[in-house]
Amino acid sequence: MVNVLLVPELRELLAEKNYEALRDFCESFHPANVAEFISALTPQEIWEILSQLTPSLRGEIFSHLDEKVQRKMISSLGREIIGKLLSEMPPDDRVDLMKRLPRKQREALIPAMAQAEREDLRRLIAYPEGTAGAIMTSEYAVLYPDLTVDEALAKLRREAPDKETIYYCYVVDQNNRLVGFVSLKDLILAPPKSRIREIMHEDVIYARVTDDQEEVARTIQKYDLLAIPVVDENQRLVGIITYDDAMDVIQQEQQEDVEKLMAISGAHEVGAYMKLSTWEHFKSRIPWIFTLAILGFISGYIVQTYESILLQVAILASFMPMLADTGGNAGSQSATLVIRALALKEITTRDALKILVKEFKVAFLMAIVLALIAYVRVMIFISRSSGTTETIPPLKVGIAVAIALAIQVISSTLIGAFLPLIASSFKLDPAVVASPMLTTVVDITGLFIFFSIAKMILGI
Repeated sequence: MVNVLLVPELRELLAEKNYEALRDFCESFHPANVAEFISALTPQEIWEILSQLTPSLRGEIFSHLDEKVQRKMISSLGREIIGKLLSEMPPDDRVDLMKRLPRKQREALIPAMAQAEREDLRRLIAYPEGTAGAIMTSEYAVLYPDLTVDEALAKLRREAPDKETIYYCYVVDQNNRLVGFVSLKDLILAPPKSRIREIMHEDVIYARVTDDQEEVARTIQKYDLLAIPVVDENQRLVGIITYDDAMDVIQQEQQEDVEKLMAISGAHEVGAYMKLSTWEHFKSRIPWIFTLAILGFISGYIVQTYESILLQVAILASFMPMLADTGGNAGSQSATLVIRALALKEITTRDALKILVKEFKVAFLMAIVLALIAYVRVMIFISRSSGTTETIPPLKVGIAVAIALAIQVISSTLIGAFLPLIASSFKLDPAVVASPMLTTVVDITGLFIFFSIAKMILGI
């Protein structure tokens, strides 16, 4: 996000070389707010401000800059300056930025970074996207079982400025294997001469580098953790994932689910609407829209097949939108609930029968209520209509519409629950398959149900 409110004042301070005032400004606000205010400046002006700050604050502000601004700075400023900025960024933010850069540009920048950060980047960037390893940070506090509490606190005082968090400190053995953890509260309350092994918690909740990032984020949320340690296949501690990064993952996954529910493909990034071009939006939306439009021809074919019924009882056409909308709403409700439950691991495909039975019971109750409402509505509508045919009793029309709506509600609800379960059983994303297909399938089945019931009851 770019905020141009203070741009004139900032440029005035830069023209006056009033770096003290600029430092005070940057230190008075959160790095994210500072990034918003300076984003409207040129890359050279931004660097002139950042160069006056401490390395840690400089790295924090740069990491909060909009990606477009970061790319401009990378393209405009010298490799040495960018190498310094990258080295000072938090490790997880640095990895995220570097992954988005073209491979050639990334390989050109890595040698300009400090050696420790360069090695850390190469290690973290190797983990596949979507795994715990891809979002973890290497800035964590480590303690050893034989340290005393006094020694541990002294160690933390020295290392705290370079760590993401010290509220949890992880205990490792000589081979860097995770054996326990202590909180900062534990250390403060413990006797100074106590050993870490005497006060540490051995029942550590941890993640593996290959675990799905959403699962790890849900674990942090479930247990109210500030951070979770990440270990490799040999139980060695390799990083941590903090609560703020976990919330970013959950927000990203929710964004992805919402867009998939609306049949939007492509990259699902938070805050990417204005960043994407018209062509990119077109490419992400057209596949499913085109596919479903083709399938929509089936609905037209059904109407065409039962054209004779509409010609004889034209009033039936006025109730078609009601059936289609009600069926779509009922199906969307059940699909949304099942997709969400699958995403949260509340249910699995093994629970399919139980789910369908429960949805049938709910749909049956809804069908009774809606059928009664539809019957009353039809009777009122027909009594006020001057174009009602005299050959078909209004009572039969009301019964036909009521029964068709009831069956439509039940079938749509079951379809809405069934499609996500089928998609999940084939290892497909339920949100991608179920939601886009639902409306079209419900329309097709609804029209067939409506005309079949009308033909049978009205005897035409």
